Amino acid sequence: MEEQQQSHTTHKKHYLNAGTLIFGAILVYLILIIYSGMHVTQLAGYEVTEGSLAVDSSYRGIALRTEQVVSANNNGYINYYAGESEHIKRGGLVYSIDESGVLSEMIKDSAAVNTVLSDSDLAELRSDLVSFSMSYDDKDFLDTYNMQDSLESTIRKLANQSALNSLRSISSNSYGELVDMGYSPDSGVVIYSYDGFEGITASSVNEESFDESAHPKNQLVDGELVSGGDPAYKLITNENWQVIFPIDATTKEALSANAAVKVRFLKNDYESRAKVEVITNKNKDYGVLYFDDSMINFASDRYVDIELILDEVKGLKVPNSAIVEREFYVIPAKYSTDNSTTGNAGFLRQVYLEDGSESTEYVTADIYNRVDDMLYIDTGVFSSGDVIVRPDSTDKYTVSSKETLTGVYNMNKGYADFTKISVINSNKEYSIVESESMYDLQVYDYIVLDGDGVNDSDFVRDTDLKNGKKENP
Repeated sequence: MEEQQQSHTTHKKHYLNAGTLIFGAILVYLILIIYSGMHVTQLAGYEVTEGSLAVDSSYRGIALRTEQVVSANNNGYINYYAGESEHIKRGGLVYSIDESGVLSEMIKDSAAVNTVLSDSDLAELRSDLVSFSMSYDDKDFLDTYNMQDSLESTIRKLANQSALNSLRSISSNSYGELVDMGYSPDSGVVIYSYDGFEGITASSVNEESFDESAHPKNQLVDGELVSGGDPAYKLITNENWQVIFPIDATTKEALSANAAVKVRFLKNDYESRAKVEVITNKNKDYGVLYFDDSMINFASDRYVDIELILDEVKGLKVPNSAIVEREFYVIPAKYSTDNSTTGNAGFLRQVYLEDGSESTEYVTADIYNRVDDMLYIDTGVFSSGDVIVRPDSTDKYTVSSKETLTGVYNMNKGYADFTKISVINSNKEYSIVESESMYDLQVYDYIVLDGDGVNDSDFVRDTDLKNGKKENP
């Protein structure tokens, strides 16, 4: 009886429950999901589209105008009545000089009580602030103080006009005895600053002219004490003006081939066409642009930043932040086991068996580029010193030579996959690339917006596609 029980116990079979199998499969799946989620890099993506980019070159030039500095005609406290960059007619009132300071005090008191800024006054101040904010540069912080002085002068000018109207209505007889009035000798645009470059011409510009520290802007401030003969204001008497800037041999050739060019002013993105001329001063080449519009927009600027838009290139538009460089092994195509017309290729790598005999193993590798029968292969597939055997031959090739490719990380497949690009033009933010072969970037591909923030074969998840960029600025 005991022997029968032992025999029964010994031969008992164990069967797996179906529910246990399903639970185990789900558990393994969840572990894989959690693991992959922990190793997914969340990145902003960019949808590649066709676009265009202006071929532009940035320069800092000197503005040349027909201008003169008008001197104060007496000693005293100066008060301005014309606005900065305001057109004034010949004989128009620009300033007054009060030797005693009485008028200045009356203006101050009257302004404190009666001054109300009109819509046009507020628009003038708003325009000044917008222009300053668009052209602001941390490296030129001195411009902030110039802007402060300019705003203060504008506000005081508006107050002065209101006070002057009140004073005129109070006593026209005593008014003439209080002050010495300054009237414009010609029609033109009034500017309350000077730099010593008034009257400079293109032929007198040299390399030292571009040293801005040697030619600072001197701001003329309302209410200051002046002496007769001191600069009172600057008057620009012609709407035609020029911008001169240094150029290299390449730009000289490009400008010489054009009678006119398109120009973008970086201060406000204003675009205009200008006649162009190339001159040489002291063995240095300069480009000179001739404008007949927009002078008043830059009347207070001596140094202006411009871009020359010489041509327009079309292709695939990608942000520069996405562009990276990577090294690849370069292997002759004849060592591939097939014709390598697809995106991957097979190779026979030499290996040694346990008994020391030679053999080969088949290795598949993605092709990232092909140039003159040389294949560009991922450095993760082979190691330097690996030996590849040519099919149907005894020829061997030792893997060692590397070349660099420029490209982006394609994220179509959910992981970072390097894709070669050929840049044909670029500016500060974007590049135009061309698609020449099956290995290149294609329209509507999704790429990683920040190429430096991802590694090869990283799993990637797009968190911000619409910001990066289905909009194409």
